Amino acid sequence: MINYTKHTIIRDLSWLAFNARVLQEASDTTNHIHDRLRFLGIFSNNTDEFFRVRVAALSRMVLLGKEAKMHLEANPDKILKKIQQTVIAQQDEFDHIFADIIGELAKKGVLIKNEHHLSKTQKEFVKKYFEQKVRTQIIPLMIETIPHTPLLRDKSIYLACVLGSSKNSMLQRYALIEIPTKVLPRFVILPSENDSTDVILLEDIIRYNLPSLFAPFGFNKFMGYIIKVTRDAELDIDNEVNTNLIAELEKGLKNRKKGRATRFVYDRMIDPTLLSYLTKRIGITKKDNMIPGGRIHNFKDFIDFPSTIFTDIKPRQQPFVHQLLRQPLRIMEVLEKRDVMLHFPYHSFDSIIDLLREAAIDPNVQSIRITCYRLAKNSKVINALINAVRNGKEVTVMLELRARFDEEANMRWKAQLDEEGVKVILGKPDMKVHAKICVIKKREFNKIKQYAFVSTGNLNENTATYYGDHCLLTTNRNIISDINRVFDYLENIDKKGKGLQYCKTLPVAPTTMRNAFLALIDKEIRLSKKTKKGSIVIKLNSLVDKLLIEKLYAAAKAGVDIKLVVRGICCAYTEQKMFKSHMTAISIIDDYLEHARVFIFDNGGKPQVFISSADWMVRNLDHRVEVATPIYDAEIQQELIEIMNIQLAENVKGRKLDNEQSNQYVQRAERAPEVRSQVAIYKYLQNKKYVD
Repeated sequence: MINYTKHTIIRDLSWLAFNARVLQEASDTTNHIHDRLRFLGIFSNNTDEFFRVRVAALSRMVLLGKEAKMHLEANPDKILKKIQQTVIAQQDEFDHIFADIIGELAKKGVLIKNEHHLSKTQKEFVKKYFEQKVRTQIIPLMIETIPHTPLLRDKSIYLACVLGSSKNSMLQRYALIEIPTKVLPRFVILPSENDSTDVILLEDIIRYNLPSLFAPFGFNKFMGYIIKVTRDAELDIDNEVNTNLIAELEKGLKNRKKGRATRFVYDRMIDPTLLSYLTKRIGITKKDNMIPGGRIHNFKDFIDFPSTIFTDIKPRQQPFVHQLLRQPLRIMEVLEKRDVMLHFPYHSFDSIIDLLREAAIDPNVQSIRITCYRLAKNSKVINALINAVRNGKEVTVMLELRARFDEEANMRWKAQLDEEGVKVILGKPDMKVHAKICVIKKREFNKIKQYAFVSTGNLNENTATYYGDHCLLTTNRNIISDINRVFDYLENIDKKGKGLQYCKTLPVAPTTMRNAFLALIDKEIRLSKKTKKGSIVIKLNSLVDKLLIEKLYAAAKAGVDIKLVVRGICCAYTEQKMFKSHMTAISIIDDYLEHARVFIFDNGGKPQVFISSADWMVRNLDHRVEVATPIYDAEIQQELIEIMNIQLAENVKGRKLDNEQSNQYVQRAERAPEVRSQVAIYKYLQNKKYVD
């Protein structure tokens, strides 16, 4: 029998199980067909990022050999082989689901046409569209005549072409065309006939017009196949204190474009000689995860499949302003009376913008300190901060330039903030700042007042419309004192030498957070032995940290009832004979992305409740600046407990995370009501009444 206290599920295989849950949503015929296409896009995008990051990391470990032990993965080569097997199986399932969706679309009168199935009118449209919008956006690469190997860019798809002549069998050439999806829509609605809605993909418009491109050079036979390369996205950055981070990032981003290929995806119908030529020329081998697929790749674009062609899409439930923060009012005056908790995407993110705008305008406000990790493309947060500076406020922004895949955007934000006079700090070497915190300071009648918020999610008004997160707005002095200590540490103005370890109220990574949660679990074990009623409820994106998992095992063995809600990776074995009490875990995959981190300890009937920006992973707890905050307000405590109880009752979109990670749906008990938690939470918050 395995001693599970020394074993956890391999994180990468658990992640693949999570992505399988996304694929389940694509196969679920109770979802609208547009949502099913969207989930296929999400699955594809997730897989791409998995290969850019995790498969790339494992491949590096294989190259390191014995030195890879420091990276915690004992058998990276075996894990890569298992990943390859799982991904190919998932790709087969993906293809079957997509074929089913195509059939369902046809029943609805929506046809995705390719270049072989166009009517006369549509052929004329495609020719005209190509000439007017596409031709000038593409330059074919005649790869046999190029001395250096062409660089296939990550996130792009290419049409690999075989060009020939029926008159001259010796005349055969290969060409590559990058599909210009960055400047043109992937989906084009065709003039339709017979009451159908016809859609064509951009690459098929190019396929149809290959004669227009190549016939002048003597070719009259054309075949085209979509291929895609995924590359290692890790940035090799010198993290020494005296290094110019901007220069290092620019260098790293440039090198990322040339990163080692971690996956090569191709149309399984591709001409064998073309495939052989491409793989040799690009330097791809079977070890580099060569994945055969269908005719279409980069399914992430299906996230934006045109919704206007459907007439039966139900409108998504719209965010509403928290009852206590409805304008016109001064949010800081509300916070002086009580704490407020915002729950996104049910509550509107506008309240955060309103608070920052109010701080920018209020003549008594002296300063704003805030962390920014991922920002909206046209960030209202940044706009409010810039206007605060223009109004004479001292604004400090901790901007994390190393937020993966947002590095370029954040460097642009830094340049703009610098130009406007905002003080921008870049954190610590080799330590990402992932905490979501803000503190506003004002002087009124010679009295200092401070207002703060701590969030589980990014200060991004776009993602706040579909990411499930919590944000505490507070004037609690103890919480604010610790937030200021974090900023003092980040700004290197911690004059008393009291670093993060001196935070008295907030568990903070990388210094005190893991030990704080270990202590809370130990306390629950002790109380449970006395009362026999101990319980812990935890919600995370990922549960990976072995020390905390082992402590949860110990708690379950001691009789503590443990309930987990984990969206993504769950490395804990939840079913063990040694457990005296239940340890259950579910994952909820639905319209919103469950992003919040919540911790509830029964504490002998006097609950201790926390929210945090940190998952229980080594990277969060040891290599990032993270913050968790206790919730002191009894009403907000109860609010979070009730929200978690709704999620724990989920029986529509919930899957059990068992030892096999089999993703079985939670079974609804006989006579139990149907609970779709994201709908139920919306109704709960919409109907909640607050006493002002």
